[in-house]
Amino acid sequence: MIGLLGKKVGMTQVFDDTGRLVPVTVLQVEPNLVVQKRTEERDGYRAVVLGTDEQKPERVTKPVRGQFGESAPRKFVSEFRNFSHECEVGDELTLELFSQVFYVDITATSKGKGYQGVMKRHNFGGGRKTHGSKFHRANGSTGMAAWPSRVIKGTKMPGRMGGERSTVLNLRVEKLDTENQLLLVRGAVPGRKNAYVRIRPAVKKSFVH
Repeated sequence: MIGLLGKKVGMTQVFDDTGRLVPVTVLQVEPNLVVQKRTEERDGYRAVVLGTDEQKPERVTKPVRGQFGESAPRKFVSEFRNFSHECEVGDELTLELFSQVFYVDITATSKGKGYQGVMKRHNFGGGRKTHGSKFHRANGSTGMAAWPSRVIKGTKMPGRMGGERSTVLNLRVEKLDTENQLLLVRGAVPGRKNAYVRIRPAVKKSFVH
């Protein structure tokens, strides 16, 4: 188990080895600082805490600043359990860690879309568009009659959409640019532009092309 933290730059298109044009998401992966190490003796499990994106020390509180020791504070910090790569607190992990990885899983916070109806949120088909129908974008009946006389939990209804932790599996690595600290993966990644992401090798996919 290894992993890195990065930032979503945006989407573009590149040509693959066969000459096909494929959509890719560009991720900026700056050197990750090893902030802390969890041990089984002290914490009950093994993990590594990584941080990325430096910020000014005066912009964080003293308790937060103390977590980083002599290093500059980081804006985004996250933990990877059972980290297999040998490292110590204060080390910096670069994109070269993924030199032999061909498929990745990416976790981020999806775009928040506010309060939405059932057609946008759950892909309902809606009613007839004819004159006098009076049923166009509504969700229809939701409750029961005599029994159980209530709305069942989990019924698809209007509500808050997006803004949740989301993971996309098995994204193919199209290009690994260690010089510019860029990782290009095929397909879309959750989150808005400049959103922080967690990148790890795919757990359900082979490590070969």
